Amino acid sequence: MKALIQRVKRASVTIDSSLFSQIGFGMLVLLGVEKGDESVNADKLAEKLVHLRIFEDENGKMNKSLLDVNGEMLVVSQFTLCGDCKKGTRPSFDKSAPPEIANNLYEYFIAKVKEYSVPVQTGKFAAMMDVELINDGPVTFMIEK
Repeated sequence: MKALIQRVKRASVTIDSSLFSQIGFGMLVLLGVEKGDESVNADKLAEKLVHLRIFEDENGKMNKSLLDVNGEMLVVSQFTLCGDCKKGTRPSFDKSAPPEIANNLYEYFIAKVKEYSVPVQTGKFAAMMDVELINDGPVTFMIEK
């Protein structure tokens, strides 16, 4: 599993010109599921992200987690994170999990995050979405589990 995470002041997903979901202060997670990923990968990733200290404390240091700041999470399925651009000029998606497996692990990951009492909003799996965000910092990390 791959997650591109961004600390945000706010973020939203629009589908077919209609607002689908939105969050305030927190974390936008673009989630890619690869062949071979299992629930244990989602378990570890969910735990890592809710505890990752990327939010500033009173001294301006990244020392607080999403849980510490009562932040929200917006999770958007992003199969292109699994794309391989090493050869040629057209990405290969051979490493991406099949849609049914990817969707199941995407939903499982969301459920695991909710177990930490984090307010979670989502995109719509396999939909064309407009994702809008105000990146706070900017602060962006790529995490693989």
